[in-house]
Amino acid sequence: MPRVILHVDMDAFFAAIEQRDNPAYRGKPVIVGAPPDQRGVVCAASYEARRFKVRSAMPSRTAAKLCPNGIFVRPRMGEYRAESSQIMAVLRDTSPLIEQISVDEAYVDLSGQVHSADQDEALRAAIPIAERLKARIARERKLTASIGIGSNKLLAKLGSDFQKPDGLTMIPERDKAAFLRPLPVSSIPGVGPVTGQALKERGIVTIADLQDTAVDLHPIVGSFAATLKERAFGCDERPQRDDIPARHRTPPNLAGCVARTRG
Repeated sequence: MPRVILHVDMDAFFAAIEQRDNPAYRGKPVIVGAPPDQRGVVCAASYEARRFKVRSAMPSRTAAKLCPNGIFVRPRMGEYRAESSQIMAVLRDTSPLIEQISVDEAYVDLSGQVHSADQDEALRAAIPIAERLKARIARERKLTASIGIGSNKLLAKLGSDFQKPDGLTMIPERDKAAFLRPLPVSSIPGVGPVTGQALKERGIVTIADLQDTAVDLHPIVGSFAATLKERAFGCDERPQRDDIPARHRTPPNLAGCVARTRG
């Protein structure tokens, strides 16, 4: 049976909730986090603020310099958790097989809902399901989500990142290696700043470089070498962790963000 995975990622989740709940913030650069005159960080930024290169985890003082007209809003973690529960309930109505990986994103396994022996036909059949899911979130929660569709978790995640915000991207199985080629190696799960820098020093900057290289990767990434090469070609055998229903999972720990925005 072909595997069909959606990755649903809410767009600028914290900031979008603030804009939804306060009409005065709509269309404005909203920055959720500590005030700029206090020590703290940005938890989230609306797309209007991101145009000024404001990013999460950035010091609020830096964000204020980059975006002088930014509207700073204290995080309301209780509201975000409650909204997350509502979103996950919508996803469960689409499929009981969901894996929540953060407060604003989850994988949804549709493999049993699309009936085709051909992988790409199965992926195409998932497009209207994803469109209905996006429409329901917009209608019921007044928020937008970006969704990626792929034969595995890697491709689904890359698809959801591809056309943000409010995007929908299906990566055909036959085209997956070509789709990946222009992306930076940091797009691959497991490639953090240290590994990325080590690869860059050997001339490997894009996934195309990784696909084409004859360099032995073991001295750079150790036992991750074989997996890294496989992922460069869009192969990912990670299973969906749906052994614990999402409604019973503890929401991701947001205490760190709260702590850094107090004071």
